[in-house]
Amino acid sequence: MDEQVCNPYRQMEILQQALASDKSRIAFLMGAGCPVSISIQDGDKDSPLIEDIEGLTNTICNNLKEENIDKIITRISLPEGKNVTIEDILSHVRLLIEVVGNGQIDGFSKTDLEKLERNICEEISKAVSKEMPDNETPYHSLASWIRDIQRNHPVEIFTPNYDLLIESALESKNIPYFDGFIGTRKAFFDLHSIEHEELPPRWVRLWKLHGSINWWNDSNGHVFRGPMESPGNKQMIYPSHLKYEQSRRMPYYAMQDRLGHFLATGQAVLITCGYSFVDEHLNGIILERLSTNPRAICFGLIYGELDDYPEAINFAKKISNLSLIARNGAFIGRRKMNWSTKEHYTISHYDYCMEREMKDGGEDISIRCKIGDFKILGHFLFNQTRDTYDKESDESAE
Repeated sequence: MDEQVCNPYRQMEILQQALASDKSRIAFLMGAGCPVSISIQDGDKDSPLIEDIEGLTNTICNNLKEENIDKIITRISLPEGKNVTIEDILSHVRLLIEVVGNGQIDGFSKTDLEKLERNICEEISKAVSKEMPDNETPYHSLASWIRDIQRNHPVEIFTPNYDLLIESALESKNIPYFDGFIGTRKAFFDLHSIEHEELPPRWVRLWKLHGSINWWNDSNGHVFRGPMESPGNKQMIYPSHLKYEQSRRMPYYAMQDRLGHFLATGQAVLITCGYSFVDEHLNGIILERLSTNPRAICFGLIYGELDDYPEAINFAKKISNLSLIARNGAFIGRRKMNWSTKEHYTISHYDYCMEREMKDGGEDISIRCKIGDFKILGHFLFNQTRDTYDKESDESAE
C-alpha cells in the first residue's frame, strides 16, 4: 500500500478556515500542556510556569513525605504502564476518609487522612497559583482572538486545569465570562443559569471540568467560588471520588455536561491543545458526541509525535470527525498520514508553524508541524486577528 501523505500547510489552512467561520460554534479544550508551555526564569535555567502532572506529583510527594504519603501510593493499583498521579492519590485519600470510620487503615485515622487531604490541596494550590510573567503569553493571544473576532455564537473554553491563568488573561483583555457562578464576595453556583443562560455572544463560557483552586464546599454543603473564608471549607480540586448520585448536580458534572451539549448541538468545532487524551471520562464524552453529530469536528493538536499518544490514535481510528495534528504527521478520516515533503509549499504564511530540514538545493528532507505547542497556537490566533484587521483596513480604503 502506498504511503498516505498530506500537506501540513493545507491542514493549517483548514484549521484557520474552521476558526474563521462565523456559522460554527467554537470551543477550546485546554489541557495541562498549556501552562507548561510558558517558561519563567528559575535561577540559571528556564522552567515551566506550572509543572505537568508528573512534575507536580513528584514535587508534592517530596514535600509530604513526612506524612507517609508513600503508604497511600503503594495502595493504588493502576493498569500496566500508567504511573500514579497526585490526582490518583487525592482520590484515594478521599475514598479512605469515607470508609475508615473510627478505626484505622494502614496506620491512618480519619483525622490523619483529612489532614493529608487538606495538605495535598494546599500543595496543589501553592504549585498552580502562579502569576503570568507578562501580557504576551499564549493565553493573552487566545483572549485577544476572542475579543477581536466577531462571532454569532459565544466561544466556550473547557479545561481540566485548576489554575486561574485563563481567568487572568480574559480579565486583562476586559473580556466578560460566565463560569457557572454568580456573585462577588462568595459567588454561588447556579445550575439554572448554566442550563438556561442567555448572555450575549461576547461573553465567554468557561467550564472548569476538574474544579478550581478557588472553588470551596462549606460546612452546609454549599459550593462557592472565592477566598476560603473558613478553615472548615473544603477545596474542590479534582472531586472525582464522589459517587454520581451524590454529586450529579455539583459544578463538575454540570461542566462536563456542557462539553457533551456543545458537541451534540449543530455545527461545532472543538480545538484541543495540551490535552493528551488520557482522561477516559472526557474521552468518552467526546467520542459519544462526535459519533452522533456528523456536523461537529474536533482538531486534536498534539505536541509531540503521533506514536507518543496511543490513546489519541485509538480514539481517532473510531471516528472520522476527529483530526489529530502532530509533529510528524496527522490522523485524518481514520487514516494515518505522514507530512509530505514532495509538494511545493506556496503558503509561506504558516512557516512559523513548521520545522523544516532542507538540502542545499532547497529541497525538503523532513518537515515537522509545531501547532500542538500552545505558544505556536497563540501565534496562529494572533495572526488571524491581524489578518482580520488588514482585511478591514483594505476594505475601508476602497
